[in-house]
Amino acid sequence: MERHVVIGTAGHIDHGKTTLVKALTGVDTDRLAEEKARGITIDLGFAPLDLGTVAASVVDVPGHEGFIRNMVAGATGVDLALLVVAADDGVMPQTREHLAILRFLGVTRGVVALTKCDLAPDADWRALVADELNDETVRHFGAAWPIVEVSATQATGLERLREMLACVAQEVAAHGSDDRFRLPVDRVFALAGAGTIVTGTVWSGCVAEGDRVLVLPAAVEARVRSIQVHERPAPRAEPGRRAALALVGLSREQAARGSVVLSGEGWRAGRAMDVEITLLPGAVLKPRARVRVHHGTAEVMARVTRRGDATSGSFPARLILEDPLVTRAGDRLVLRSYSPVTTIGGGLVVDPWADDGALRRARRVLPATPTSDQQRVVQLIARRGRSGLALAQLEVIAGLGVSRLTAVLGRASEIGLVEVDGWHVAVAEVDAAAERLREALERYHAAHPLEPGMPAQAWRASLVAAPAQLVELAERRLVDQTRRVVKDGSTVRLPAFEPGRGGGAQVEQERVLDVLRAADAEPPTIAELAAGLPGVDVPAILRLLARSGVVVAVAKDRYYEAGAIGREQARLVDALKELGPSTPAGIRDRLGRSRKWLIPLLEWADREGVTVREGDRRALKKGP
Repeated sequence: MERHVVIGTAGHIDHGKTTLVKALTGVDTDRLAEEKARGITIDLGFAPLDLGTVAASVVDVPGHEGFIRNMVAGATGVDLALLVVAADDGVMPQTREHLAILRFLGVTRGVVALTKCDLAPDADWRALVADELNDETVRHFGAAWPIVEVSATQATGLERLREMLACVAQEVAAHGSDDRFRLPVDRVFALAGAGTIVTGTVWSGCVAEGDRVLVLPAAVEARVRSIQVHERPAPRAEPGRRAALALVGLSREQAARGSVVLSGEGWRAGRAMDVEITLLPGAVLKPRARVRVHHGTAEVMARVTRRGDATSGSFPARLILEDPLVTRAGDRLVLRSYSPVTTIGGGLVVDPWADDGALRRARRVLPATPTSDQQRVVQLIARRGRSGLALAQLEVIAGLGVSRLTAVLGRASEIGLVEVDGWHVAVAEVDAAAERLREALERYHAAHPLEPGMPAQAWRASLVAAPAQLVELAERRLVDQTRRVVKDGSTVRLPAFEPGRGGGAQVEQERVLDVLRAADAEPPTIAELAAGLPGVDVPAILRLLARSGVVVAVAKDRYYEAGAIGREQARLVDALKELGPSTPAGIRDRLGRSRKWLIPLLEWADREGVTVREGDRRALKKGP
C-alpha cells in the first residue's frame, strides 16, 4: 500500500529551499510575482514528490524572519522536515528558530540537505557545518538527522537525497482514516464554474465528493462538489495529502487562512484552552502576557492566565483567546511574543474547551498533561463535572480516532466512567448526585413526616440544573442498584421511613380522630377542624388516616370517621329500600340531615356505587 507523507522545508532565507524543491520535483513553488521579483519566498508553495513507495507532498515555506507566520502555517500537518542549510553559511538564526518551531509542532523526524556544497570552501568546512547541525538536531529532537550533501544548481546529491527522504518517510507513523475529517485552510480563492476553493493539508479523516462539511469559525455548512490532489481530480482526500476542495454553499468571504473544514457533529471554536507550555531557554513569560498563538494555519492573540507550577521545563496554563480557535486535545501550538515578534515556546492542548461553564468559573489547579488515551478521556470528562460529555463532543475534543476512542470507552466501568444514551460522566459525579437525591428525600421526610413519600417528579427536580441523564443515572443507582430508595408509584421514600410514626404524630392523629368520632355523621370541614386544633397539620393527618382506612374522604373538604360513614351508609340504604327512588328532599326528611351534609353524602354514595341517579332522584344501584 502506498504511503502518503507531507514533507515541509525549513531553513534560513537564501539557503536554497525553493531551488532545491524545484530540482527534486520540477515545480517552481514561488508562484507570486512579488516572489519572483524579489527572489525570496513569501508565501507557501506546494509540489508533489514521487519517492517510489512513498507519495509525498512538499510544502515549501519562507525562510525570512518576517514571514514566520507563513512558515508556521506551512509546517502544520508536516510529517517530516527537509532542513535546508547552505554549506557556505552554516547554521543561521532562522535555522534554529525553524528547528524550534518544528519541535513544538511535534515534527521529530527529518533529513538535512546541506546545499550549495559547490560554494563551500572545502571538505573540512563542510564537516564543521555537519557537526554543528548534528548538535542542533540532537539538542532539539534527541537524535541527529541524516545529512546529505547536495548542489541543486549542479544536480549533485539529489538521488541520494530522494533515497534518504524515502527511508525516513517509512519511519513516519501511518495516518489513520477512521477519525473525523479536518483540514486547516491555508488558501482560499474563487474559480469560475467551480465556486469557492479551499486548500490545505488533510490532518485526519477522509472526505469524498458529495460529502457535507462544516467550515469554522464562520459556522457555514457546505457540500464538496469536487476534489483535487496536487491539481489532479480525485474522488476523495485522505490524511497526509495536500487537497483542494470545491465547496458549494460557501462564499469567498466566509473563509480565509486559519479557517478549518470539518466533518461530523459537535464541533465548535473555543475561546479559552488549557495547555501545557514549554518555553525556549532564556524566554520569559510574564503574568497575563499577551502572546501570539499559532495553531494549524491560524494565528490569534491570547492572554496567558492561571499559570501552574513548572515541571521539567514545562508548566500548565490557560490561554484566553481574543478570537476563537478550533482545536482538539493533543494539538500542538507555537507561541510567539507580541512585541518584538519572536518565537518563545510551544504548547500542547490539554483541554480545548476551557470556556465551558464549569471550567470557566473554577479556580482549580490545572491538571497534568495526559500520558495515555485513557487518561485523556477520563480527564476531559471528569473536568466537566455533572455536565459530562456527549459522544459527539468527546469525539471532537479528545483528538482520537474512532477505534482508539471506542477502545477506551469499552472499558468505561473499569476507568470510572458511566454512560447513558451516548452521554458520559464520571462515576464519582453519579455517586455525588445520588447522595444529594438521598439527602433531599431525607429532608422531605423530616419536613413532612405524615406524607407517604416525596413526589418523584419533585424529587428528581431537586437536582437543580443537572442534566437529565445524570438524574436518571442517580435515580437508577438509588432505586435499582443499591435499593437505598423505594419507589411506590409516583412517590419515593427511604426504606425505613413510615409516615406518622413517633409519639407526637400519634397524639395528633388521636386528637383529630376524637373530633371526628364526636361529630359522627356531621363532621366539620378541614378548615373548621384545623381552626379547632392549632399547631396540628390537619390536612396531612387526614390524608395519612385516609390511606390506612381510619377516615374516609366524602368530599374535597370533608372527612368522616370510618365507623360514622359506615353507619350513615347503612341508614341511607334502609331509607331507599323503604322509600324507593327519592329526591334529596325526601331523603333529608327520612334521615334528618341538612343539605350541608346530605348532598356530599349522596355524591359520595354515587361515586362508590351505592346509589345511582335517575333524573332528580336517587335509587339503590342494582346488580353487581
